[in-house]
Amino acid sequence: MTRKQYQPAIAALQDAHSICIVTHLRPDADAIGSAAALLLALRQRGKDVCAVVGQDREISRNLYTIPAADEVTTSQELPEGYDLYVTVDCGSLDRTGFFADRIEQLAQQGRVLCIDHHSSNPGFGAINVVDTECESTTVVLLSILDFLEIQIDRHIAHCLYAGLMTDTGSFRWGRPAMHDIATRLMHYDLDTKQIASDLLDSTTPDDIQMIGRVLAGLRLEEAGQEHTLGILVARQKDIQGHSDSAVESLVDFVRALEGTTVGVVFKEQAPEVWAVSLRSSCIDCSSVALTFGGGGHVPAAGYTAYGAPEKIIKELVAAIQ
Repeated sequence: MTRKQYQPAIAALQDAHSICIVTHLRPDADAIGSAAALLLALRQRGKDVCAVVGQDREISRNLYTIPAADEVTTSQELPEGYDLYVTVDCGSLDRTGFFADRIEQLAQQGRVLCIDHHSSNPGFGAINVVDTECESTTVVLLSILDFLEIQIDRHIAHCLYAGLMTDTGSFRWGRPAMHDIATRLMHYDLDTKQIASDLLDSTTPDDIQMIGRVLAGLRLEEAGQEHTLGILVARQKDIQGHSDSAVESLVDFVRALEGTTVGVVFKEQAPEVWAVSLRSSCIDCSSVALTFGGGGHVPAAGYTAYGAPEKIIKELVAAIQ
């Protein structure tokens, strides 16, 4: 995207005196890194700013290693009275959680700016910067901060790097430019080894035991002659009380399983309500997720499924076939 395409977003951020930043449910490092980086940057401009997630569950503890992450709060009610509401890394309106209805109303009033990189994002804001070439929303934000002439410091660089590093699977997929961006951010004296350890390796004995129990239920399903699905069904009783990062890591184990082309984890959120994670280097996961009203990236996407496990597995197999 060109500077001209970014200009409405830049103008909105410059004109607003108070700004509420919203990121997505069950936030990951790109979500928290984006919210925290934008919060710190806007404070440089003297803005009254807050950051919030529309859920009542706690944010994963390892994400608090990201600077200013402790200022990203959780709530069932969207803070009122702000000039502008900015959603970051929310690929669709429903990803704003408890805030979805209110965000929709505010968008109709011209007060919502959507900043994202998911190819499936329909553009639910009054102003939308959805740059699908970018590997992470923090990369989109880096361009915006440059256009705003924000002084990048070590804390902001840490936030931006966290999103880039995790959303590229430790730089396993993305454009050559991602390495140039990482190099630029590393010049702010980042301890990249520690950042990776905090966000990717940090775990607890309880989480490891949960991962082992759930992985024991791994099964394979054929989707025609071309694809083999590695499938995990993670029941609420097994994953409840464990960190989001540990639960989300389950799909990485399945994706890496030899002989599978698609890794799938069904995570029970409530009776017959499932958050589904897809990972593959062979199919377009975002297209499959869109079939069920979800979205994401080509190699990684997700959606919400409803029904008994056998029913939703059968539906997914049919969609991939």
